[in-house]
Amino acid sequence: MFLQRQALRRVAASRPCANCLRFYSSPTPNEDATTNPPKRIFSGIQPTGIPHLGNYLGALRQWVKLQNEAKASTTLLFSIVDLHAITVRQDASTLFQMRKQMLASLLAVGLDPSKSILFCQSAVLQHAELMWMLSCNASVGYLSRMTQWKSKLNLRPNASPFDAPPSSNSREALKLGLFSYPVLQAADILLYNTTHVPVGEDQSQHVEFTRELATGFNHAFGDLLVPPQTILSPAKRVMSLKQPHKKMSKSAVNEGSRILISDTQEVVEEKIKVAVTDSVQGDITYEPKMRPGVANLINIAFYMDESGMQQRGLASPEQLAQTMQHLAFQDWKPAIADIIGKSLAPIRERYMDIMERDRQEQYLGKVQKDGASRAKAIAEPNLRRIKNAMGMGSFDGDTGKK
Repeated sequence: MFLQRQALRRVAASRPCANCLRFYSSPTPNEDATTNPPKRIFSGIQPTGIPHLGNYLGALRQWVKLQNEAKASTTLLFSIVDLHAITVRQDASTLFQMRKQMLASLLAVGLDPSKSILFCQSAVLQHAELMWMLSCNASVGYLSRMTQWKSKLNLRPNASPFDAPPSSNSREALKLGLFSYPVLQAADILLYNTTHVPVGEDQSQHVEFTRELATGFNHAFGDLLVPPQTILSPAKRVMSLKQPHKKMSKSAVNEGSRILISDTQEVVEEKIKVAVTDSVQGDITYEPKMRPGVANLINIAFYMDESGMQQRGLASPEQLAQTMQHLAFQDWKPAIADIIGKSLAPIRERYMDIMERDRQEQYLGKVQKDGASRAKAIAEPNLRRIKNAMGMGSFDGDTGKK
């Protein structure tokens, strides 16, 4: 067990509820609680190729906002977490290409290598090393209660890795990498003394696990790891164009279920044209429960052009729907597609320019190499301090305290 029983009781007594996490913070190790140390923000995204609108509205646009509003003292690290991607079998050439597409996409949406550290997780070896150290102190019982591996295998919420019979397909499908995924995620965060992690509500469990690992580790070895604070992103759930009761996802077989940030105006129009709505006669109305397909398209259009909507005096998707209520479906869908396509145009153009620049001068390789070098500059001394505290310091006396 990674916590002594008394320490576990102390953590449980002080554990905030999920709704309180946005307000909960801990002082940085060796920092007085009354000080205000610089923020260090970390987040990651899997290399699934070109992001769809769910990725963009749910995470990437928030990253850009954090970058552009950050103080000069704030360090921002955004990683393409390719080690997480291999918890399922990947084709090597496809994964390589998807990593490049994701990096180009991060640049296209507005992340700036001069303001944020952009890198591939696998290029910084300290992620895997710290993950092993944390794994040696992580509770299998706690990991068995995490939701990630259960949702990936379509298991019931109270499923245990030990209760399936040996012949069960789900038992065979559960690999160690998938089961221990949260430990690597914790290592990603803790490696950089991260103070803040931007996440959605569905990821708050992982940050809480990270906090518990850090607290247990600090109890055993001293104040070395920073229990991070969450930055809860505004919930903008983008649903599938074909199954509006499900989230937009790259795993869906039908490519028409999602809009990519690189889609042309013509492609956007075609996907919206055949998007699932309903057969309700009469006005366009915003009723997410009764008309999920219609509400989804209205949500996407509103949030893709949120600043434009505000200039028009529209403060919510409901108000946008009211301006469209008398349109026939054959006119309404093109209007929705026009808003989305025009909002995507500058991102799409930047993406194409970046990919062309990469073909000419290997631009993405340069960005990734520089980002990984800057990330290592933070990770290496932190890991040396951790190893020294655990008795694995260098024999030449380098304790990492420089």
